[in-house]
Amino acid sequence: MTNNENKYQTAYFAAGCFWGTQYHLSKIEGVVDTTSGFMGGKMQHPSYQQVKTGATGHLETVRVVYDPEKTSYETLLKMYFEIHDFTQTDGQGPDIGSQYLTAIFYDNEEQKQLAEKYVKILEGKGYKVATRILKETTFWEAESYHQNYYFKTGGTPYCHVWRKIFD
Repeated sequence: MTNNENKYQTAYFAAGCFWGTQYHLSKIEGVVDTTSGFMGGKMQHPSYQQVKTGATGHLETVRVVYDPEKTSYETLLKMYFEIHDFTQTDGQGPDIGSQYLTAIFYDNEEQKQLAEKYVKILEGKGYKVATRILKETTFWEAESYHQNYYFKTGGTPYCHVWRKIFD
């Protein structure tokens, strides 16, 4: 999606299965587009069939395009941490494997600093945070049947449940 003459900003979040991550993040007022895909690996143009093996190094990731006049990166970060188990080190819920790890991919220094700030807040609350904060790499869009999966099927996420953490 084009950024409408730079009006919109982009964020990237890996929180296990991208279906549930996309479902929750797309509901935030000010989010104009979400896309399920892959980030962090070395292979060019990976397919879901390749990524799901864990051999490509990619994480299932959601690209979030948002209007900073209607929502903030901090709002996205809070929701991100509140919809998955950021303490799990081997995947997310029943989805085990490196492709389901928790990570924030930042595209500028401000995003990196805010992500680090929220990790410190969570650690201050007693959590052992497994989320990695990584520099953005190429985002590869997943196949069309993965896009807005729960909206298409009428289902609800099985390993992403919103729970209030932040005031």
